[in-house]
Amino acid sequence: MIRVVLAEDQAMVRGALSALLNLETDIDVLGEAADGEMAWRELQRLKPDVLVTDIEMPGLTGLELAQRIQRHELPIKVVIVTTFARPGFLRRALDAGVSGYLLKDAPAENLAEALRTVHRGGRSIDPQLALDAWTEADPLNERERQVLRLAGEGIGAGDIASRLNLSHGTVRNYLSEAIGKLGVNNRIEAYRLARQKGWL
Repeated sequence: MIRVVLAEDQAMVRGALSALLNLETDIDVLGEAADGEMAWRELQRLKPDVLVTDIEMPGLTGLELAQRIQRHELPIKVVIVTTFARPGFLRRALDAGVSGYLLKDAPAENLAEALRTVHRGGRSIDPQLALDAWTEADPLNERERQVLRLAGEGIGAGDIASRLNLSHGTVRNYLSEAIGKLGVNNRIEAYRLARQKGWL
């Protein structure tokens, strides 16, 4: 029996996924969560074999959940089911130890099959997305990503500097580097492009 916890902030999607998986004789949905922090608590309480999660959720994102599972060395496999067909997200998911990455518009039976593959120790990745992920590398380093993410939220360079314990000049340098690497004119364009590519 494959024991699963579902994390998805949209109630209708969560209910549909749960109903779909419960039709399978070898899959048991132990619990559901509407946000990342709730999912983290359920994972510790229920100790499932697999977490099925969306990427964008309140609290913790699916990627942050996967990173936390990896950091705590929990024996839980992670399968991401998302609308984000962005190579950057897939690359970051793989770096976080994710075993499955499926798109929500894939056929329903793909999810149960992916869970079986992942439970056996394999990987299940959307093939076109996997191909795209290796053709376009993320040019940003982790610091540039942090600074650009905050700048994109409308936070000024001075506030970013104090949040990240950096000097004002260093923050400006990181922003300038990110803008240059992405080939755009300003921090807003850089933020938009990096978001679109899944690099933030």
